[in-house]
Amino acid sequence: MKTKQRTSDIKAMSTDQLSDELLNLKKEQFNLRFQRATGQLENTGRVTEVRRDIARVKTQQRQKTAAAKA
Repeated sequence: MKTKQRTSDIKAMSTDQLSDELLNLKKEQFNLRFQRATGQLENTGRVTEVRRDIARVKTQQRQKTAAAKA
């Protein structure tokens, strides 16, 4: 359920918003990796969620650019 809501939110974003979201997700991913390396990471499942969200954002960006070219 949460994934569907997240996907619909991403689809509604503009290309600029998607770029900002991607930047924020990459920063969060970096921080999570750093926490894991230092042993401070409590929610290990968040790493997978962020990776998948990054993939969703990149997929949506690619679809929007392909639609704009067509």
